Amino acid sequence: MHLESVNSALQSEVDNATSSANLSKRNRDPASWLPRSPPRHLLESHQAIVNCLAFHPVFSSLASGSDDSTVKIWDWELGELERTLKGHTKAVLGVDYGGPRGSILLASCSSDSTIKLWDPADEYKNIRTLAGHDHSVSAVRFLVAGSSSGPKQNLLVSASGDKTLKLWDIAAGYCVRTLQGHAGWVRDVCPSPDGRHLLSAGSDQTARLWDISAAAADPGTELVVMAGHENGIRCCAFAPAASYGFLASLAGLKKPPPATAGAAEFMATGSRDKTIKLWDARGVCFKTLVGHDNWVSGVVFHPGGKYLLSVADDKTLRCWDLSQDGRCVKVLADAHGQFITCLRWAPGVVKREAEQAGEESGELQIRCLVATGSVDKVVRTFAN
Repeated sequence: MHLESVNSALQSEVDNATSSANLSKRNRDPASWLPRSPPRHLLESHQAIVNCLAFHPVFSSLASGSDDSTVKIWDWELGELERTLKGHTKAVLGVDYGGPRGSILLASCSSDSTIKLWDPADEYKNIRTLAGHDHSVSAVRFLVAGSSSGPKQNLLVSASGDKTLKLWDIAAGYCVRTLQGHAGWVRDVCPSPDGRHLLSAGSDQTARLWDISAAAADPGTELVVMAGHENGIRCCAFAPAASYGFLASLAGLKKPPPATAGAAEFMATGSRDKTIKLWDARGVCFKTLVGHDNWVSGVVFHPGGKYLLSVADDKTLRCWDLSQDGRCVKVLADAHGQFITCLRWAPGVVKREAEQAGEESGELQIRCLVATGSVDKVVRTFAN
């Protein structure tokens, strides 16, 4: 009996080790990694709703903006608050890191109708304030540095309650173009990975695709209006090339568009009608993802291409498998204690070999790192 019990115990240890090894293998594969509970860190310091998040593209910094009118900078590895940025007089609604390589800036936008630029290399000094919108500025994003469409490294795009989008020259500090078309508050804006297009989402229940490339006959042309949601659209995202194969299959295409054809082939939008819609470049909705029980507040494509992640006022984070007809395969029901307001996936980092070779646009390595913000005033990070 003693030998049998010893053998049983040893077999159990082997089984557990094998199971752990398989789980560890899955966890090491960035393309299949999905956030899981518990979160790595709970970042607590804001005195009101957290509205927005942005990861520094190189360092372990995470910026958060809040209804308390501040931007806070966190070290997401240590889970510690680094500094608090004060300057806005009303709620901070959007934040983003970007700019020329080697001189990354942080942009923030606010209900006070302004955009502020902060320099991380100079203790986050407020180096410029951009004024021009006539209403709250709800989102701000840097355009891709060195894109094929021209010197976009100095451009910033903003979305506002004044129903417009504005393109800003951040070096000169002035608006270079105003895009008009939405009939209501523009809630979100997202640049395409190649910097040639913009995707905007509004309270007018539409999303719009814009051509801002230098090659366009009239840079800032509205290409497509996507209508189909039954309530305002709160968030939007361009699909990465890695997802084209899965999305092409969902859209009924025989083969996916080539990754080099452009970076505006497929898009996703999340709405107050509780659904997420997937669109092609013609503005055709080919899939509606149903599952959230309240307003959808954030969507992001997995960099590996196989999944789409979303958060909503139902307090959940959901993972949708694009290889399984968009089926919801994972729900973090305990992601936050209150409505979830924002979701960001950390940008990829250039692989060490490319970096050592001096390549600025080498192959990116996926970072298994996601952050969410909430009405509960807390930022949560999920990491491998």
